[in-house]
Amino acid sequence: MTTAIVAGLITFVFTALLTIAGVGAAFILIPVFIALHIDIHVAMAVALLLNSIAMSFASYSYIKAKLVLWKVAIPILIVATALSPVGAYVSQGLNDHILKWLFVGFLLFAGFMMLFYEPEERDIESSRSKQLVYGISIGAVAGFLGGLLGVGGGNIIIPVLVWMGINPKKASATTAFIVIFSSLSGFLGHATLGSLDMTLLGFTAIASALGAVLGAWLMTAKLKRKQVKLIIGIVLLGIAGKMMWGLLVK
Repeated sequence: MTTAIVAGLITFVFTALLTIAGVGAAFILIPVFIALHIDIHVAMAVALLLNSIAMSFASYSYIKAKLVLWKVAIPILIVATALSPVGAYVSQGLNDHILKWLFVGFLLFAGFMMLFYEPEERDIESSRSKQLVYGISIGAVAGFLGGLLGVGGGNIIIPVLVWMGINPKKASATTAFIVIFSSLSGFLGHATLGSLDMTLLGFTAIASALGAVLGAWLMTAKLKRKQVKLIIGIVLLGIAGKMMWGLLVK
């Protein structure tokens, strides 16, 4: 019970912060849960399910605020889902260590870009063809690289959307919607490898929902465009730092 309460409090804090960035908190929650002596398969399954729960609550707020770019999100979902297995297949013949260092490099570049680069904002909503091309292109990159590197596509999607000139708030909201389905798919895969701890799931699910509501409220009502961009940049650098630590301590 104590472990579940501690896990719930940690889940609330990180979910609120990462909901603003639209990437989900699973990448932080999994190692935290493991540190709390939770079985690795249970930790992965629960964290990925929490991603889906959190992003569902957040997306409700984002959809109400008309921040989700549907004609970008749907092609990304379809193409990324199709190409993720291709990336996973290609990765079998490549050095996993080198691939992860390359992704760290991408995250560092994307994080610093978010902090210091100010792209000219483009209006793609008035052009269906542009939205379709953006969606297919980003979905192809995110799906293939996500499968190749074994990482969440949201970490790739959001910096590319912002780099292409999409408003950071809309980029975050669109990515959050996509993460619902990519995380749910991951959860179904991991759930078959271990039994779920219902006490842990209960506390963390409530915390995840509350954290997502808080994060979505901050993003839509309180934070400005530059502040959202700053948070995304810090999150990406945090992910890079975590991956570097994991690669160096092996």
